[in-house]
Amino acid sequence: MIHYLKHTEIDFRKWDDLIAQHGLVYAQSWYLDIVHPNWEALILGDYEAVMPLTGGKKFGVHYLFQPFFVQQLGIFSRQPLSPEMQSRFLQSIPQKFRFCEIRLNESNALDGNMQDIGYHRNIVLDLNRDYDTIRANYHNNTRRNLVKALGNHLEISYGYKLCDVIALFRANRGARVGVWGDAEYATLERLYKVAVRHDAAFVVGVRPTTTHELLCGGLYLMTDSRVIFLFSGCSERGRQLNAMTLMMDEAIKDFSGKPVTFDFEGSDDDNLARFYLGFGGEERCYPAYSFNTLPPFGNVLLKAWKKWR
Repeated sequence: MIHYLKHTEIDFRKWDDLIAQHGLVYAQSWYLDIVHPNWEALILGDYEAVMPLTGGKKFGVHYLFQPFFVQQLGIFSRQPLSPEMQSRFLQSIPQKFRFCEIRLNESNALDGNMQDIGYHRNIVLDLNRDYDTIRANYHNNTRRNLVKALGNHLEISYGYKLCDVIALFRANRGARVGVWGDAEYATLERLYKVAVRHDAAFVVGVRPTTTHELLCGGLYLMTDSRVIFLFSGCSERGRQLNAMTLMMDEAIKDFSGKPVTFDFEGSDDDNLARFYLGFGGEERCYPAYSFNTLPPFGNVLLKAWKKWR
C-alpha cells in the first residue's frame, strides 16, 4: 500500500537511509526542510519506496511545485520499481492537489503511455577514471579554453564565502533572472550553512594571481556517490579569461579516480549544455510530471500562481 503522510508522521531516519542509496542530496530530509519546510510524502510499505510532496496553497487551491535549488525529486526505492508501480505513485497523489508541475529523477522510468510527462536534460560525467583519461575526452574547444585560462595567470582559491559568489551572480547574470529575490538567496545561504555541517558542500573561487578580485565562483554539493554543481557566479572579465573552464576542471581533477558522478545540473539551455558536454559529459534525461484539474476559470488562478511563485 502507498500511504500519504504529513510531515510530522514521517520517520526521517528510515527516509534518509533510503535516500542515501541514490546519491541525490536534494531528497535528504535536512535539504527538503530548508527548501520546502513541512514537505509531505507518499510511502510504500515500510519505506520500501518514497516520494516527497512539495505542496503549497494559494487562493484556496492546493498545488505541487518544484522548489528552488532542487533539480530532481520524484520516486526513490530500495529495489527497482516497474513503470506500472511508479505510475501508481503518481496516481496516489492526493486529490486535494488540483495543479502540479514537478520534476522526477533519472531513475524514474515511467510508462510510455502516460500523459502529462515531459523530459528535461541533465549532463553528468563519470569520474571513476584517472584525470589524464578524463581530460583526454575533453572537446577540443574546452582544452583550448583551459590552456588560455592557465595562460591568463588565474588561480583557484578556497578563501571565498558563498555570499561573495551570490554577489557576483547578482551583479551579472542574476540581474537578468527575474524569478529570484532576497528570499531565494537567503534560502541558498541557509542551505549552504547546513550542508557544511553535513560535510556536503564547498565553495571554490577563481581569481588573478596578483589580486583578490573574484572572477568566478561556484557552490558544489556532495554525497558519497555524487558531486553536484549547484550554483555559480561569473563576471564578464571572468568569462573573457575562461575562469569558469578552469574552475570546472579543478573540481573534476580533485574528484577524479573516485567512484563518483560529477553532476553539472543540466541544462535545458543549449549553450550551457554545450559547455558542460565539452568536459566529456553525457546527457541523461529525467521526467517531469504535470496535471491541471482546475475548473475553467483556473487559468486565471494559474497565471496568478506563477506570478506569486
